[in-house]
Amino acid sequence: MKVTALIADENGNIFDVPEFEAVGRVGEKFFKLKPENLIKLPESADLMFLPQRKAIGFRRGEFVPLKGRAVSAILPQGYTRTHLPAFKKSSHAKILPLYGYTAVALYKDEIYAAALYTDENHKWDPANYNTRDLKNLIRRVKKALPENRIVAQVANCSLEWHCLTAQNLFYRRWECGVPTSPVCNANCLGCISLQQSECCPSPQSRIKFVPTVDEIADVGIFHLSQAEDAIISFGQGCEGEPSLQAENISAAIKKIRAKTSRGQININTNAGFTAGIKKIVDAGLNSMRVSIISARDESYQKYYRAGYKLDAVKNSIRYALNNGVHVSLNLLYMPGFNDRAEEFAAWKNFLTELPVQMIQVRNLNYDPDEFFNVMGHDENFLGTKKFLRELQKNFPALTVGNFSHYVR
Repeated sequence: MKVTALIADENGNIFDVPEFEAVGRVGEKFFKLKPENLIKLPESADLMFLPQRKAIGFRRGEFVPLKGRAVSAILPQGYTRTHLPAFKKSSHAKILPLYGYTAVALYKDEIYAAALYTDENHKWDPANYNTRDLKNLIRRVKKALPENRIVAQVANCSLEWHCLTAQNLFYRRWECGVPTSPVCNANCLGCISLQQSECCPSPQSRIKFVPTVDEIADVGIFHLSQAEDAIISFGQGCEGEPSLQAENISAAIKKIRAKTSRGQININTNAGFTAGIKKIVDAGLNSMRVSIISARDESYQKYYRAGYKLDAVKNSIRYALNNGVHVSLNLLYMPGFNDRAEEFAAWKNFLTELPVQMIQVRNLNYDPDEFFNVMGHDENFLGTKKFLRELQKNFPALTVGNFSHYVR
C-alpha cells in the first residue's frame, strides 16, 4: 500500500497528495518513506505545519516541492524519531521554534510517523497530568511549605509550561524537579531556558534566584518522605547548571538524609564542573543523568559552546561510577548526526571506558537546517534503527530507553 505525502494550508488544515509518495529526511539527505519506517501516530502526539517551508514529495524517481507546507509530528516521550520532515525552505524563512520535528505520512488511511517506540513508562503518560484538581493541589502544597520560593517556581512551571516533573511535587508522586541554579557554564545551541533574542524563543523561563539550603531541603524532605517511587531531581528545564550550586545542594542533601532515607536523589547535569559534582556525590547522590550529544571533543564543543572540555565530563562520570552512583546519558538525538560512523566509533570508545548503566535517547528540539549548519554535514550514517541496535549489541548490559528509571 502506498505511503502518501501530506501537506498543510495556511490555516493548518492537513491534506494528502495521492499522486506523491511521502518523503523523510536524515541529515541532509531525502528518503522515500516505506511502511517499515512508520508507526501509527501516537495518541498524544501533536501535529504542526512548518511555516515558510514547502513539503517534499516523491514521484517518478524525483523529489519534488509540493504546493503546501510541510507537516510534522511532535512526539511524546517514549518515541524516538528516525526521519526528520523533508522540506524546501524559502529564502526568508525564520528559524523554527524549539521542538523535535518528525516526518509524517498517510498510510492505510491514517496518519503515521517515522519513529520507533523505544520505552514504556506510564508515569510519563500525558493523561496523568494537567488534571482539573491540579490548582487545588498546588494550593495545598503552598500551605504546607509557605514562603518557599522553589514551590512558587514549580507551581508556575506546572501551570504555565505544563512541566511534568514540576507537577509531580503537587501530585506527591514519582520524579519531582527541584530547580536551584540561575546560571550555567555552557551556552547550548538548543537551550530550552535561555536563548539569544535573535534566535527562537525559549519554551521555559529560567529561575531568577538561588534557593537557600533550607528551601531545597524542605522540598526534598516533603517529597521523599511521602511520595510513591519518590525522586527529587536537580537540573530542570527552568534552570542552568545545578552543580554550580554544589555548596547548597550538598548541604541540603545531608539535611534531607538526616530526616529520611526514602527515595532517590538525582541530578540532571552537563557534568562539566567536576569539583561540584564530586561534592554532590560525596553528600549522598543516588543517580546522575548527564546531558551529552557527542563523544567527540569537536562535536561536543560545537553544540555546548562550554567553558569546560569533554574530558571534565568524563572525569565527573568516572567519579560518580566509582562511588556507586547510577549514571545515565541523556543523549540529545538528531537523525543523521549521532548515528554517523565517526560518532558511533567514538561512542564505542566512550562506553568501553565509562560503562554507564543507561542511555536515554531524547529527540533534540531544534531546527534541523540550523543544527546541521553548525554541526556540519556527513552522509556516512547508520540510520537510527541500526545505531540503536549496534549500541545494544556492543554493550548488552546497557539499558537503552527514553526515561529516568526509579533505582531501587
